[in-house]
Amino acid sequence: MSFLRRALAGREAHERGRGEEEQHIRLVFGLGNPGREYAANRRNVGFWTMNRLARRHGMEFSTKTGTYQLAQGEIAGRRVALAKPRVFNNDAGKAVRALVDRLGIDGPAELLVVSDHLDLPAGKVRLRRKGGAGGQKGLQNIIDLVHSDEFPRVRIGIGRPVVRGEPSWDPEHVAGWVLSDPTPEERELLDAGVERAIAAIECAIAEGIDAAMNRYNRDD
Repeated sequence: MSFLRRALAGREAHERGRGEEEQHIRLVFGLGNPGREYAANRRNVGFWTMNRLARRHGMEFSTKTGTYQLAQGEIAGRRVALAKPRVFNNDAGKAVRALVDRLGIDGPAELLVVSDHLDLPAGKVRLRRKGGAGGQKGLQNIIDLVHSDEFPRVRIGIGRPVVRGEPSWDPEHVAGWVLSDPTPEERELLDAGVERAIAAIECAIAEGIDAAMNRYNRDD
């Protein structure tokens, strides 16, 4: 059964008094680009998050296919899969679609995506239950290929490039920014953001996305 059909079935079950409230996050997917040359880029904060989260819970990315790397284990007593694409960010939906089929994901609430976000300051973390891509092409590709934007996501701010003292939306400036390494000062902020994102993910798995949003969307 496709992700969309399972999602619709989940909604029908919810209407019968079951379903969505019983679902929990089963797949956490971190956006980024594969390859050593991209490893330290701003775009790859999703990869940094997946790598640290896996290490923290004794999980290894031992399964590799043409489109994704997969680690499986337990977090907060729940069976969870962590994954990263082996395709470039803009084609990440191919990996998620394959994972949804492999793992039998039953609806949007069981998928959580971790991505960078240009319109948040470096290291700032925001969780959303659902919504658009916010200009992140990998996130948009996931939405397009699973035919739903109703999955939760964790966004880690990387800030916008500043050109002549002003934030830039120019595609060339943006591409150069996301595909370059942060300064040491920025990296410190991003590392702190990754740690906060990990705590938010652990909370979302254990207690649900609403609890995580209430706790981690605050500016402490």
